[in-house]
Amino acid sequence: MNTETVDAVLEGEQRNRRRVGSGVGSGSSDGPGSRGNGGDPHEHDLDGGVSIPNKARVFTAFLLVVVLMTFGGLSAAYVMTASNGKVEWRPFALPVQVWISTLIIIASSFVYHRGKVALDKFDRLAAKKWLAATTVLGAAFISSQLLAWLELSERGLYFAGNPYAGFFYILTAVHALHVLGGVIALGSVVLGTWNGIYSDERWERVQSLGQTVGWYWHFMAGVWIVLFLLLGFWQ
Repeated sequence: MNTETVDAVLEGEQRNRRRVGSGVGSGSSDGPGSRGNGGDPHEHDLDGGVSIPNKARVFTAFLLVVVLMTFGGLSAAYVMTASNGKVEWRPFALPVQVWISTLIIIASSFVYHRGKVALDKFDRLAAKKWLAATTVLGAAFISSQLLAWLELSERGLYFAGNPYAGFFYILTAVHALHVLGGVIALGSVVLGTWNGIYSDERWERVQSLGQTVGWYWHFMAGVWIVLFLLLGFWQ
């Protein structure tokens, strides 16, 4: 074996060691590179161990349980009051802004999914575009809720005097506050994609945060659909 052959073999072995050590596979030109398992936070380390689960995921799961209990209790109270013939229950037609809000939040859930797919593909430019659009839709949803409340006040429908109106204000206001929290959390993901990221570790943190915020965002979209059906068709 001549000297050139030996050098070529050694160079190939060094490339293989770097590839194994970094764990980096093929990736988008806009991202820092993608790992073989798509940046799974539970991936195996080189020493055979498993990384610690992301604390944000545990917190988000706990938060979703709390949110579920909150809206479950409010919805149960709504159904019981609506079914009780002893109260002066006066339903009214939902403002058109409520229907618009429903379309907006459904669209935002779809747009967020596109952004999460871009995150998983290490496509920073696409992720930035879709997630920023989701933030705008979230703000539009909250704005439409404010317009709905203004419409009801112009009709002379206030919190007091009509239990149905009271539940409408409570349910939509509590939901809007939760969506506002989701918009704030989403902003941190958008900032993570907006700034330059030059390491796999930082990008994986943004991916993990994007996944947990996605759980919350889709969950709040589902809660709104339930509230919309409840307020609009269980009167």
